[in-house]
Amino acid sequence: MEIADLRREYLKGGLHRDELPNDPMDLFEKWLRQACDAKLPDPTAMSVATVDANGQPFQRMVLLKHYDANGFVFYTNLGSRKAQQIKQNNHVSLLFPWHTLERQVHITGVAEQLSPLDVVKYFHSRPKDSQIAAWVSQQSSRISARSMLESKFMEIKAKFANGEIPVPSFWGGYRIRFDSIEFWQGGAHRLHDRFLYQREGSLWHIDRLAP
Repeated sequence: MEIADLRREYLKGGLHRDELPNDPMDLFEKWLRQACDAKLPDPTAMSVATVDANGQPFQRMVLLKHYDANGFVFYTNLGSRKAQQIKQNNHVSLLFPWHTLERQVHITGVAEQLSPLDVVKYFHSRPKDSQIAAWVSQQSSRISARSMLESKFMEIKAKFANGEIPVPSFWGGYRIRFDSIEFWQGGAHRLHDRFLYQREGSLWHIDRLAP
């Protein structure tokens, strides 16, 4: 198979300067709603990129759980590799890869840990099995077999069978306070449309970028 020969045209439509709102969150909300309406698999999935102490970048997919003018929120194990890297360097980037719609949204900003109140509120809104799973996995740690996770899951499930599951002390979340958002729309002949919003005080400056 010659992967160098795999290509296609991007013909779903362009993005024009006069279509852009002053606030990038208005366009993000519109695009996210369209991704959900199109029934894309995991429309809220986003790649979170962090950097370790040696400057080595890492990426992983997480699920967006809330967004507003204050930022983008996700939850994780606070002992995970991403959490440890954020502790050392809280500058991160996010990427929403809506390939079917020929769109991407790239975000840069800084991560701040959520308050215990926010964490408790969200944790207890999760399905019970998801709450149990948060107790089971020491995320990013090495394990010898899947059976260890399954055994631990059943143990924790039995332990909390008759009561409320408390929030693990090692589980929490982050809000990414953003300072730039780039919207990418595929275009014919590889002439893609890219617009970059950058924060300037209380306003946003918009630039068109070459594809």
